[in-house]
Amino acid sequence: MTEYNDESPPIDLEELRKRIDVLDQTLVEVLGERARLVVEVGRTKRHDGTPIYAPDREKRVLERALKRHHDADGPLPDRTIEAIYRELMSGSFSLELPLKIGYLGPPGTFSHGAAVSHFGSSVELVELPAIDSVFEEVAAGRVNYGVVPYENSVGGSVTDSLDSFRDHEVTIYAEAQVEVNQSLLANCAFGEITEIHSKPQAFAQCRRWLQDRLPAIECIPRASTALAVQAAAATPGVAAVGSPFAGELHGVNVLCERISDKANNITRFLVIARESALRTGEDRTTILFSTNDSPGALAGVLNAFRDSGVNLSHIDKRPSGRENWQYTFFIDALGHLDDESMSQAIARASDHCVELKVLGSYPMSQRVL
Repeated sequence: MTEYNDESPPIDLEELRKRIDVLDQTLVEVLGERARLVVEVGRTKRHDGTPIYAPDREKRVLERALKRHHDADGPLPDRTIEAIYRELMSGSFSLELPLKIGYLGPPGTFSHGAAVSHFGSSVELVELPAIDSVFEEVAAGRVNYGVVPYENSVGGSVTDSLDSFRDHEVTIYAEAQVEVNQSLLANCAFGEITEIHSKPQAFAQCRRWLQDRLPAIECIPRASTALAVQAAAATPGVAAVGSPFAGELHGVNVLCERISDKANNITRFLVIARESALRTGEDRTTILFSTNDSPGALAGVLNAFRDSGVNLSHIDKRPSGRENWQYTFFIDALGHLDDESMSQAIARASDHCVELKVLGSYPMSQRVL
């Protein structure tokens, strides 16, 4: 590998471009060779029924690519290498067997952005009107996978997703962490804004910023940040709080980026499917349960995981929907269902439950997209 530093005399620009052109030719040839192998992989998978998208394989490919880049002292950020490989895998899906991915619409929502970030741009993305609709389409087999929000680092759990797990037979297949970058978007100057549109949760995330800079401007609630951006595209003087991704889709300029009051606002999205993910060694298991009506039943469930040496990373509850003041609990446990400690913990916990259902064991997300 050629090394350059600031003390070396600069190389002629045209010479550098020629070298890049040669490398680009090599890249295209190698990508073509890789694609031909992918076609054969697709034939084999269709023959033996292996799922086209395998998160355990995806995890290994990404880790290997990053290690090779680090070993070669490559200067590109990890996020760039991962984005390149995700697009490569997205193109591979389309060669093996076109995939349909359901997401909460309209186009430009953070769910849409998460689906693109995780699956790339070569899959077919299917806009759906509600989170429950994503679950329904996956369960019915009308889409291959669905991407749904599960937990936000600022706002907590997404209750619509929790409730939908009770009503549909789906499995958690993978997860993705996506940065929620709220921005102010408009096709007018800052001083010409007459209204700001967004969903109430987005306004809450940017409350101090909006009060400090636009205190006299009326905030109009919308069902989604994407609909707010569409309104900003259609009406002069209307601004929106939403994502730069939505601005690109709908042709609305970003006036101010990263306006959330709290930095590092991350949403955890789940990929739902009808099949189960294989063990990788760095996995998470999500479990739904309802306890017996007896003293200490909830403590008994939690102690079962403690006594088996399984760490719990998340717990939440929702009304059961069957009887007042009865609840369904959701927990995330570190490990895979195939781990002896996990299966032991679940068996012990079941003694204290009227219902216990493993929603899925899946690879943990390692990086924020």
